[in-house]
Amino acid sequence: MAGGGRVKIDPRRLGRLLDRFAGLHVLVVGDVMIDEYLWGDVERVNPEAPVPVVHVTRESTTLGGAGNVVRNLVALGARCSFSSVVGEDVAGDRVVELLEKEGVDPTGLVRADDRPTTRKTRIEARSQQMLRFDRETDEPIPAKTRRALLGSIEAALPRSNGVILEDYAKGMLIPPLLRAAMARFREADVPVLVDPKHDVRSYRGARLLKPNQREVESLTGIRIRTPKDLERAVARLRRDFGAGDVVVTRAGDGMAIFERGAGATQSVPVARSEVFDNQGAGDTCIAVLTLGLLAGGTVLEAAILATAAAGVVVGKLGTATATPDELRALLPAAVSAARSAATPGRAR
Repeated sequence: MAGGGRVKIDPRRLGRLLDRFAGLHVLVVGDVMIDEYLWGDVERVNPEAPVPVVHVTRESTTLGGAGNVVRNLVALGARCSFSSVVGEDVAGDRVVELLEKEGVDPTGLVRADDRPTTRKTRIEARSQQMLRFDRETDEPIPAKTRRALLGSIEAALPRSNGVILEDYAKGMLIPPLLRAAMARFREADVPVLVDPKHDVRSYRGARLLKPNQREVESLTGIRIRTPKDLERAVARLRRDFGAGDVVVTRAGDGMAIFERGAGATQSVPVARSEVFDNQGAGDTCIAVLTLGLLAGGTVLEAAILATAAAGVVVGKLGTATATPDELRALLPAAVSAARSAATPGRAR
């Protein structure tokens, strides 16, 4: 992938963009879930079956899915509104409590008595995930719930600098809702950034699309083995998505930026090599990409900030966030990696 060698990266400007995060207000619309963790140690194998016995030493609960995007925005100093659907159950009550703990108004939640709140329970031992079990539904939300959710979105729009649509394929961000919501966003002239799971035609008019590489393959039917495959797949995405920018996250290979009007793809490598847990890194990336662009940065500048933030969270276990100080500490490594990728003759 081409970097061109003409890209100027100013670390002081990146620091100023980071300083502006605290003045931004972002509306997040997407599937919320509860991430539950049972932490423990393994000392023996179960005599009843060939599986390890985990001695649980502690438990923790946090917001997951789109709720983790909210957590990342708040951790970086931004204000946040949240529109989502939860069940009339104990887990839904817990979502309300966790949002209040983050300082986020929970009144944007729609309570539905026909579906459970998504819960993902993980058993972690010896710094690795041993097992996960899910309680959820992916049934499309009915018309009554869609109307209530659209009302929540409309109430939050006047105070929002931008919108994140975070799809975890739980039946909330379905075409009828998206068509109505995107029309409202266009009327309000609010930039929209999308983390997609389904057909991207419903997102036409969005400012930026951020799938990961596996999602690009799923959305386009193109298996990606080479940079040319990725370029071809993104070109196919663009035919449905429109003229917005596309940023593809590629785990240990960093990000690939496909910017409107740019003649070459830009690569942004990862900012660190020590990875303990990739869980939630995509949520961090979309949060920081959004804040970076809303603060006045270019797509490349926002992506460098995002790789630094992702480098922080993959160095932690479980669903994690990055603080401004942690991001700032890793920023020199992110800038160095980006400069290396943009220099002709250097490895990409």
